[in-house]
Amino acid sequence: MDIGKITFLLNDEPVTIYADPAESLLHLLRDQLGCMSPKEGCGRGECGACTVILDGKAVNSCLVPAGKAAGKNIRTIEGISDGKSVHPLQRAFVEKGAVQCGFCTSGMIMSAYALLAENPAPRQEEVKRAISGNLCRCSGYKQIEEAIMTAAEEMNENRVRFVEKEQKE
Repeated sequence: MDIGKITFLLNDEPVTIYADPAESLLHLLRDQLGCMSPKEGCGRGECGACTVILDGKAVNSCLVPAGKAAGKNIRTIEGISDGKSVHPLQRAFVEKGAVQCGFCTSGMIMSAYALLAENPAPRQEEVKRAISGNLCRCSGYKQIEEAIMTAAEEMNENRVRFVEKEQKE
């Protein structure tokens, strides 16, 4: 085991840690930093339960060596709300019944978060494609897709209200 210094941003906070750069980012986040939202499902990048955002892209953290985090910006579900209220995706998942057992939820939300950051008004097919790397054994995906579409609508309405307010001032 070769221990090295790894510095990165985790949910906009600087982190410096000594770890094996070959260890998975998933294990670094969970075991050393106590960030429990990414889950280990398959450990082979097939289930999406460990999805995090790495420099704006959804990735399976079980496949990313911890050393690749150096100098990067990592976002987990803990970092998507403003600290005062839950993110529209989180709220929509609850309201639409997209949270069943909860195991896949953070990975699904992070994949959706990456999609909406890139495409704030996705079509249903784009939502399906964005979450195609995330497995859910409980919901059958209908509620998950509805939740993502609902959150996108809410986020777009909020953007419009913000722009209108700015124009009035």
